[in-house]
Amino acid sequence: MDRRRLLLVAAAVVAALGAVLVFLYVRGAETRAEQEFDTVEVLVATQQIEAGESVADAYAQAKIGIEAVPQGQVLPGAGTDGAVYEGQVALTTVFPGEQLIPEKFGGATDVEATSSLSIPEGKLAISINLTDPARVAGFVNPGSEVAIFFTGTADDLATDVSEDLQLTRVLLPRVTVLGVGSTTQVTTTTTDAEGQQTTEQLPRTLLTLALSQEEAERVLLAQTNAELALGLLTADSTVRDTPGTTESDLFE
Repeated sequence: MDRRRLLLVAAAVVAALGAVLVFLYVRGAETRAEQEFDTVEVLVATQQIEAGESVADAYAQAKIGIEAVPQGQVLPGAGTDGAVYEGQVALTTVFPGEQLIPEKFGGATDVEATSSLSIPEGKLAISINLTDPARVAGFVNPGSEVAIFFTGTADDLATDVSEDLQLTRVLLPRVTVLGVGSTTQVTTTTTDAEGQQTTEQLPRTLLTLALSQEEAERVLLAQTNAELALGLLTADSTVRDTPGTTESDLFE
């Protein structure tokens, strides 16, 4: 009899514990759902705001608006108080959809300081927009030397490969990074083979490179057709121009 009573008590304790765990899980799920679906209104760029452009001019041209953003995606410093930017200008290009944050705005003298680049003789400066993995997880800094890799289909690369295969190849073996901009969240929508669309926020960073005219033409064309990624180099790094690697010879 005592044993049966002990088993009933134990079963009751286990049931109560299970109920508590279920309750805690549901509360946690509700909190995560609130963070994902509850929105906060913030100032965003509705059109591209150029470096050096005043906030007043951007407002006058309807380049700034208010947008509801998921609570978990609000950037530090973002909000609806436009007075924070009174009398200021953009320190860097602000792209459509970007949240306005104080770090991207300042006085006109700040623009002069941030826009002065030491461009090597005979070179010009262009910027590319890369994800964190494509820029070596943030280890690329001004003055770094990098190789630029291109990933696209064989047809895109105009190679002798006749099949429609993915191919990765060195585009430029060694270039110098002049500057690294701030990281922003960019909305990206992808569509799978069944037509289902997925929208996500991805961090991307602007990197400014020193290139010749011919190199700049290749990079600008390449980034419109496929994905670019950087490889961080040292003085001893060796990068060779090869036919590249396709899916068919990945493991050869």
